Amino acid sequence: MADHTFVLTREHVALCDLLKLLSIAQSGGHAKSMIAEGLVTVDGKIETRKTRKLTGGERVCAAGETVRVQAA
Repeated sequence: MADHTFVLTREHVALCDLLKLLSIAQSGGHAKSMIAEGLVTVDGKIETRKTRKLTGGERVCAAGETVRVQAA
């Protein structure tokens, strides 16, 4: 299990984009599929909104990886 920290360079990032940017998902479509299948959690709860806006302070878990999102 790998831990990552993602520092925002803008106001927010969409959940599907975060998974793609960190190569947790192979593509945007793969990221959306993972989310739709209930394989992604945000702050310990299953998240099914593909474009959930992450603004900092969240903890995302998917595919055995954990990402902490930090505001800039």
